[in-house]
Amino acid sequence: MPRTPLEPVRAARRRQLRPSQAIVAAFAGAILAGTAILMLPIARTGPGGASFLEALFTATSAVCVTGHVVVDTATFWSPFGQIVIMVLIQVGGFGIMTFASVIGLAVIRRMSLRSRITAAAEAHSVGLGDVSALLFGVIRITLVIEAAVAVMLALRFAAGYGEPIGRAVWLGLFHSVSSFNNAGFALFSDNLMGFTTDPWICLPIAASIILGGLGFPVIMQLLKHARLPRVWTMNTRLVLAGTVSLLVLGSLYITAIEWANPATLGPLDWPAKLLAGFFMSVQTRTAGFNSIDIAAMDPASWFGMDVLMLIGGGPAGTAGGIKITTFAVLFFILLTELRGQGAVNVFGKRLPRSVHRQAITVVLLAVAVVVSATVALMLITDVSMDRLLFEVVSAFGTVGLSTGITADLPVAGQLILILLMFIGRLGPITFASSLALRERRIPYELPQERPVIG
Repeated sequence: MPRTPLEPVRAARRRQLRPSQAIVAAFAGAILAGTAILMLPIARTGPGGASFLEALFTATSAVCVTGHVVVDTATFWSPFGQIVIMVLIQVGGFGIMTFASVIGLAVIRRMSLRSRITAAAEAHSVGLGDVSALLFGVIRITLVIEAAVAVMLALRFAAGYGEPIGRAVWLGLFHSVSSFNNAGFALFSDNLMGFTTDPWICLPIAASIILGGLGFPVIMQLLKHARLPRVWTMNTRLVLAGTVSLLVLGSLYITAIEWANPATLGPLDWPAKLLAGFFMSVQTRTAGFNSIDIAAMDPASWFGMDVLMLIGGGPAGTAGGIKITTFAVLFFILLTELRGQGAVNVFGKRLPRSVHRQAITVVLLAVAVVVSATVALMLITDVSMDRLLFEVVSAFGTVGLSTGITADLPVAGQLILILLMFIGRLGPITFASSLALRERRIPYELPQERPVIG
């Protein structure tokens, strides 16, 4: 039979990658390219090039803005290798913000005209087709914040620590890119433990991490309507409320438990203890820097940090985890059930039931991934479960904090962490978007029946 004129068009459409597939392919390509470059002899300080596993682990950690390392970034990699890592961090962080925002527009375009107009009006920032303005907005915000933090850090490194101007500028630039993108890579062998009591280093880095973790939609709306909270979207309100709450609770939790620990906060005076506790609370939001020794912390601190790392930061930003909004939706569902109410209302608006299902699905899948990976590592190592769980959640949440066991894990264990970093960075975004894009209405419902709960 002769082919119809529409068949080639339909075949071409079938060959096109879906948005989620394109993102996965792009990040996988960036990781492989970074791996190949980091294996070059010029990328490391010692003789020869890095091994495939060392380069793959570092490239994955950089592109997925995690911060897990198997070699010392400050001494193992040459200046060229460190520049490559910084570029991979920037590409990974900028790519996540860009693609997450573009996917949001794609979801809007799949809605009805009335829903599109309503969503655009509620966003107060992005037009239905103004993708170029969106991308330039992301670039502008990223560069302005990174430049400001880089200047502050460079001045401190030069004036406070006597670093030469060139070295101070490089340290400021690298750590500003690493912090805003929530990567956690540092150019010091002890990460930032040498600056535990220095607010001029810790606070700019913490501010940069928090801003990157808010997410582009929130930053954009705050720039336009900072003094008009009544026009903020539900997303902005949830992210801001969740960020403040988790930062305060995390700071109090870590500081209280580690207050008398002689290996962490014990030797410090109380202002330094508060600074270090706050700084470590910020890091659990998927940044990965550390100003105290993680391996020496109390296991109770690790467990609390596990929870914070799993929650992560705001959507469409540089943070990882299941996202604050997902956790907030579950919290309000729980609150509604405890009150015996029917609809889930948040800030004067009702949540669609599809959002309930998406949040529950994302959380259950995340828990399944964390549990499976932890069990797998328990089978191939003799490390205690609390350390393995911390490592797994840190990798999945793209945090990068470690109790010091990453480099000593067997090859299979390091490959598991590589997979976790990739899934943790791309999984929640691509899966949530695919759920939203695939949503379809069924014109019938089956009879109801209730199982016994509890």
